[in-house]
Amino acid sequence: MRNAVVLKGVTKAFGDKHAVDGLDLEIPQGSLCGFIGPNGAGKTTTIRMIMSILFPDQGEITVLEHASALEAKDRIGYLPEERGLYRKMKVGAFLRYLGRLKGVASARLKSQIPNWLARLDLEGVEGKRCDDLSKGMQQKVQLIATLLSEPELLILDEPFTGLDPVSTRSLRALLHEEQKRGTTILFSTHMMAEAELLCDRVVMIHQGRKVLDQSIAGIRAQYDPRSVLFEPLDPSADMARFQSLACVIRIERHNDAYELRLHEGADLAVAMRDIAATVAPAMLQVRRPSLEDIFVQIVTAGSEEGADESEIRRQAASA
Repeated sequence: MRNAVVLKGVTKAFGDKHAVDGLDLEIPQGSLCGFIGPNGAGKTTTIRMIMSILFPDQGEITVLEHASALEAKDRIGYLPEERGLYRKMKVGAFLRYLGRLKGVASARLKSQIPNWLARLDLEGVEGKRCDDLSKGMQQKVQLIATLLSEPELLILDEPFTGLDPVSTRSLRALLHEEQKRGTTILFSTHMMAEAELLCDRVVMIHQGRKVLDQSIAGIRAQYDPRSVLFEPLDPSADMARFQSLACVIRIERHNDAYELRLHEGADLAVAMRDIAATVAPAMLQVRRPSLEDIFVQIVTAGSEEGADESEIRRQAASA
């Protein structure tokens, strides 16, 4: 399979700070790849280098088999983190203008723009000025501008920021539709749960370096579950009885349920059997590690001094 984007040994520094440090990356054509990590990890700097907005200090970048994204700009849709609209323009005029810049025929724009506005619940805004719209609506308008040319490569930088839950779900569905059309999608996010829901592959970076690059299926196979969620059949049951089980490290309460943390290497089937035999369960299920859990595990393991897990989780979840 060909790659839509290739980075080899890419490094970018600002003064003494290495925002991106020796990054190797391959994004296969047709994939939906999440580029994840906490704010400040180097995601936006990397995307700007892919788009030839910034240039690497070292390394090589290939985009759609070209040495520069500028050579394939009409085949790329890009939604930057810093949103930008011609605020005094009306929505329809703005979209027609950007569509023509991407080489879309006027006749096609005439039919496509109303269709896209309806698809994203923006009926009736074509004649409104961009600065009369809410921030969420403005973001949708910019997304439409990104998609009008039916790009081969779609790059979105923090696309979920500022969207309400309904709009977030619509965007997920839209990205899946674009992937089915054959579009290669790379989107950056610090919202790791969104990447977990959407992607068939994730690239995780921390302090400018890649710490994970794998399919979601591969990640789930590699990182064994270390926890079991348990809800007792009898709410008054003595949960301290679990402390007698060799497989259980710690018990944490979450409302009416409990999370039982298991020793590394514990046999999951045996552990669940012993747990059920100790206290009768109303609910007993495996809690698979989230991408945030995996990020914390990788970063903590890679810290020579033993990083503070609570601080790492705060960084991973930061907005």
